[in-house]
Amino acid sequence: MNEWFLAFTLGNAAILTNACLLPLYPGLIAFLAGNAGAERSRAATGWLGVLVLAGILTTMIAIGFILSLVSASFGDILPIILPVIYVLVIALGVAMLLGKNPFATMQTAQAPVLSNPYATAYVYGLFFGPMTLPCTGPIILSAFTVGTGAGAVIDGLVFFFFFGLGFGYPLVLLPIIAMPLQRRIVGWLSQNHDALNHASGILLIAVGIFGIITELGTFYLSGFYLTQAQQLLYWLVALILTIAVGYMSYSRTKRKNDALVTG
Repeated sequence: MNEWFLAFTLGNAAILTNACLLPLYPGLIAFLAGNAGAERSRAATGWLGVLVLAGILTTMIAIGFILSLVSASFGDILPIILPVIYVLVIALGVAMLLGKNPFATMQTAQAPVLSNPYATAYVYGLFFGPMTLPCTGPIILSAFTVGTGAGAVIDGLVFFFFFGLGFGYPLVLLPIIAMPLQRRIVGWLSQNHDALNHASGILLIAVGIFGIITELGTFYLSGFYLTQAQQLLYWLVALILTIAVGYMSYSRTKRKNDALVTG
């Protein structure tokens, strides 16, 4: 259950820090709905969002299946590999804190536009993960590495399902709300992109440290086990730090913007 919640949280972090495509999404849905012919309605628009989510989930589950098979093939050396992977997650978290994104120079993939708007929405969902890599690469890669160590194949599939759900559900809700509210939400996300990135960086660091503690502790210390209460305390502290860092970054940005306005 903790891994499912973590996957869902990482999915939320990925979509909320997606400054590349999220601002364009309402326009895309409006375009697709406008080409839905006689079925053009808010209900049709909602179904387009559901199809985008279905495409995202298809891609994530397929990746989860492949990674789970790979991890099963290397099960004997996973206890050695996973700590190294979690160090990479920590490094990506630090990079986000410093405002560095190693994926920023990547080109954004383009999803094909088909004659059927519903098919286009589904294909758009299939390509949504790759299209967001220039913005959300550190979080998506971290989710993939954490999901690799999820355990059995079914555990990996469930992990990536919840990651895809957290990554895609805002894209179902956004098109069906009123346009003024859409603009306010997208505008707030764009204005607070740095704060969201910094908070996500703390989240990745917490994930990496937790993974190292659990993997190394289980591998090297006989009988080592974190109780549910200890895990809950760890993630509570991580949540407080994540919110605190995000708020400090938000306050710093707000002060700079206020200074520019008054200056």
